[in-house]
Amino acid sequence: MARKALKLASWTSMALAASGIYLYSNKYLDPNDFGAVRVGRAVATSVLTPLWPWPVFLQVHLRSARRLCELCCANRGTFIKVGQHLGALDYLLPEEYTSTLKVLHSQAPQSSMQEIRQVIREDLGKEIHDLFQSFDDTPLGTASLAQVHKAVLHDGRTVAVKVQHPKVRAQSSKDILLMEVLILAVKQLFPEFEFMWLVDEAKKNLPLELDFLNEGRNAEKVSQMLKHFDFLKVPRIHWDLSTERVLLMEFVDGGQVNDRDYMERNKIDVNEISRHLGKMYSEMIFVNGFVHCDPHPGNVLVRKHPGTGKAEIVLLDHGLYQVLTEEFRLNYCHLWQSLIWTDMKRVKEYSQRLGAGDLYPLFACMLTARSWNSVNRGISQAPVTATEDLEIRNNAANYLPQISQLLNHVPRQMLLILKTNDLLRGIEAALGTRASASSFLNMSRCCIRALAEHKKKNTCSFFRRTQISFREAFNLWQINLHELILRVKGLKLADRVLALICWLFPAPL
Repeated sequence: MARKALKLASWTSMALAASGIYLYSNKYLDPNDFGAVRVGRAVATSVLTPLWPWPVFLQVHLRSARRLCELCCANRGTFIKVGQHLGALDYLLPEEYTSTLKVLHSQAPQSSMQEIRQVIREDLGKEIHDLFQSFDDTPLGTASLAQVHKAVLHDGRTVAVKVQHPKVRAQSSKDILLMEVLILAVKQLFPEFEFMWLVDEAKKNLPLELDFLNEGRNAEKVSQMLKHFDFLKVPRIHWDLSTERVLLMEFVDGGQVNDRDYMERNKIDVNEISRHLGKMYSEMIFVNGFVHCDPHPGNVLVRKHPGTGKAEIVLLDHGLYQVLTEEFRLNYCHLWQSLIWTDMKRVKEYSQRLGAGDLYPLFACMLTARSWNSVNRGISQAPVTATEDLEIRNNAANYLPQISQLLNHVPRQMLLILKTNDLLRGIEAALGTRASASSFLNMSRCCIRALAEHKKKNTCSFFRRTQISFREAFNLWQINLHELILRVKGLKLADRVLALICWLFPAPL
């Protein structure tokens, strides 16, 4: 009897193995579909990855970062999204992690054309050839949740088709639960390990990012909100061929915003692009409180406008936005005004209003990515140096428990703003325009306008509103004058004018 049972088990195992090999080789079976496989990878990587800043060799950090990147690529979807977020935490993680994980912004795994056809068929009810005159099999780009293909409609219009990876929606809730369990387990070993905010953000934002109709509405809202910026292009949405998993939009070509070679070839002024980007985001954050929170280089393109020849910024991927409450937005305005004009008493006051408590110096350093000495001297007074960058990274490792504690106490709105700040700083660093005086002045203009608008809205007196408007105009004039002086100094015109005056009116002997 035992021999029969063993023989039956052997044949059954062989049959299951043969079926598995056949299904896998014909792409009917994906190991990623099994929760045990995904859990096993995640647990093994967590055990072998020292994210905490122990005194380990750089090679160990690099090897661990590669393991983490491989885990994200293998498990895909939510793991890539969280990996991208970790890659933006320059103020929190060793450089080996952030530089390695940044590749996830542009090198996420692709879905097959068979899977893409299936999603389009299920959501739009037709085959690709019925909807499009042509459809490029090779995607223009692949992200954590979707990939984008270039296509031509039957009426000749060129469009970009964003198609969600077919399994990401079903796997996302399980993946988030797995991450939550792993983080809680690590917290039991290291009580100061406070990363639960990362899971909380994923829980809140992922369902919104998986709804492409929501992304389309965000795109139209920001396009209308910033329509006074003639340098901004947001691709139009084709609503008749868009669903929760398929988004059809106008095709707009361009180079990535951090590609200096592309800009030089196309005679696009790097400093102009940096100023435009600063104006755009200052307007979103300080004035409107509706912020595009994923400005990595793949989502921000630059080009010459086909008609006018002027430089233009193309803003893509509108799935992740942060809506700021009025109280948060105004406190944030006050804080940046205080940082720009080096009012340290108010820096402390508004940092504490935003939840920083006694860690307000650390909070100011995280916001500005400058050392505490630079914050005290004035962040607009001197550019960032390589020495200061190194000092900040070393301090980040030393103060990781305090940073982790701070991130758990600030309002949740602040987390995506910090991520956005870091991504924008990365672009400025690539362009060589980081911490320029003009960017701080543009921020200050938006803060002044936002605070004045709030005061006018909350007063019924015509005289008081007029007084606020005059004060606003005067403050803006002061900033314009300050900017003019900086430009004159930059061009060294002041020395030339002074030399000319001395020549025309020599001092008496």
